[in-house]
Amino acid sequence: MPAPPPFALPFTIRGIDHIVLRAADLPRMLAFYHDVLGCTDERVQEAIGLHQLRAGASLIDLVTIDGKLGARGGAAPGAEGRNLDHFALAIDPFDDAALRAHLAAHQVEIIEEGPRYGAEGEGPSFYVRDPEGNVIELKGPATH
Repeated sequence: MPAPPPFALPFTIRGIDHIVLRAADLPRMLAFYHDVLGCTDERVQEAIGLHQLRAGASLIDLVTIDGKLGARGGAAPGAEGRNLDHFALAIDPFDDAALRAHLAAHQVEIIEEGPRYGAEGEGPSFYVRDPEGNVIELKGPATH
């Protein structure tokens, strides 16, 4: 097990907020997540091809590959196209200034930011990339 970092982090990870999967066959994917895994519908945003499913305390988002969100991933999932758009870590607190300073100190660029809807409702988020290009959303608590 790796040693803890020698510095204090400005947040604590509470868990995975949601995952976003690109779907080539949305009806088949919805049937699987509903019927096989027991997920329930959370909300749908047809304009951007987004179907959010409740999975316990988390969400599984399915985005159509030809929709606004899914099209960003390129080809349909397979050998030539990625399936996972990003994953989100629920963090607390979401101290904007402390997070920016922490990320900057590690030369990590915020590639996108703003309020986003997640498993606990809408709240602040930053999107960053890991060293291999995977996108991670740092998702703050819902704002009421």
